[in-house]
Amino acid sequence: MVITICMSMSLRHRLPDICGVLEAAGHEVLTPVDTREFDYERANDNERAELKRDKDLIRTHYEKIKISDAILVLNEDLPGKPRYIGGNSFLEMGFAHVLDIPIYLMQDVPESPYRSEMLAMDPIVVDGDLSLIPADASAAVG
Repeated sequence: MVITICMSMSLRHRLPDICGVLEAAGHEVLTPVDTREFDYERANDNERAELKRDKDLIRTHYEKIKISDAILVLNEDLPGKPRYIGGNSFLEMGFAHVLDIPIYLMQDVPESPYRSEMLAMDPIVVDGDLSLIPADASAAVG
């Protein structure tokens, strides 16, 4: 199955492990554009927006989602933000939902002003167990 990873850039250190597990299970994994040279944590909103415009990050990731069989949202804990799903990941969940692509969440849906919208997209929670993502796209729920 082709799986696109959606996540906060604060979790980019998790990509090698997550991709390794998924690829070992036979999945093809598409990841966000590499922005390691950009200090995302220290940047302000305007600097982040400029990066997203300059690298066309939102459209680029949308194109990956369009050719995927599923997305996996790495909604892992960040300091003071349990099961974090940021603006971009929420947007990407919406893209997948509209395209009728299954949405897998690493953890349960977080408390958020948009919780009801996320629940309405019927994400499949894997609770950290990536083996719950089927190898065959026809077995994916969506």
